[in-house]
Amino acid sequence: MKEIGGYIELDAGDRPLLHGGALALNCGRNALAWLLHARGIRKLWIPRLICDSVTGVCDREGVPRAFYGIGPDLRPAEEVALGEGEWFYFVNYYSRFGNDEIAAVAARFGGRVVVDNAQSYFQPPLPGVDTLYTCRKYFGVADGAFLYSDAPGDRDGLPLDESFDRMRFLLGRVERPASEFYAEYVANNVRFAAEPVKRMSRLTQTLLRGIDYMRVREVRERNYALLHARLGGLNGLALPDAPGTFMYPLLLDNGAAVRKRLQARRIYVPTLWPSVSGWCGEDAAESRLARDILPLPLDQRYGPEEMEYLAEAVQLCYTGESIP
Repeated sequence: MKEIGGYIELDAGDRPLLHGGALALNCGRNALAWLLHARGIRKLWIPRLICDSVTGVCDREGVPRAFYGIGPDLRPAEEVALGEGEWFYFVNYYSRFGNDEIAAVAARFGGRVVVDNAQSYFQPPLPGVDTLYTCRKYFGVADGAFLYSDAPGDRDGLPLDESFDRMRFLLGRVERPASEFYAEYVANNVRFAAEPVKRMSRLTQTLLRGIDYMRVREVRERNYALLHARLGGLNGLALPDAPGTFMYPLLLDNGAAVRKRLQARRIYVPTLWPSVSGWCGEDAAESRLARDILPLPLDQRYGPEEMEYLAEAVQLCYTGESIP
């Protein structure tokens, strides 16, 4: 029986979910885990420029993996021939690849492709192409992922996740500096390595239904354009327009050093793929990309003033000169 009365709980949003037609799961790792079993994948080809959460899922689920190279344009740099039961994992880095290019990749491998749109939340999936999205990279939630797939597999029988005890680092940041809760943020990321596949929690869905997705996309695209106008001349990547992308990827020849100088100014730029050098070696092209790409924040918390300040700080940390 539904409860009536008592104290008032968190107000539920009533906006539609952006990916409401997908399978809503508790995290991106488990979207991949579900797909590995639903598709009966015997081996997964993954790019060397990847986070260890993907390799960890393969290891946890007992699915062999093989690496393929990534070039300086972030495209696959090696020919891969899929064997029986083998699939190709394609990462849409920073919304770099449009659906025409993704369709060509899917056709090349006979549809045996998993598209990772974790950094391209606003890019729609292609019909018939397995595509996953994660929520934590874009919004203030502790978990959540969406998976588009027509693979047969258990959907209704999955247990429902709960998120209330993961929220402290998000709630705390509203009132205190992020540094006070960073350890809890990291711990929340680590815990998903062992979490079983579950449906997305009601709390996460409640929070996601409160988001004005159109505004978020517009802010991200405006901030991307501002950063590119100021820093594009320094960037070692040739960047297309990006639909509400994750961050602005700035490739500098001394990116790792600039990252440290920015941190001293309390500008925190992550290293997204810290494990890459472990399986590639320090001198590999993928290691250089992981080390020297600065993913600059451009999300919906910030406006033109913050983007101007960020661009100025990057310029000073890189060349010692301010932007004209």
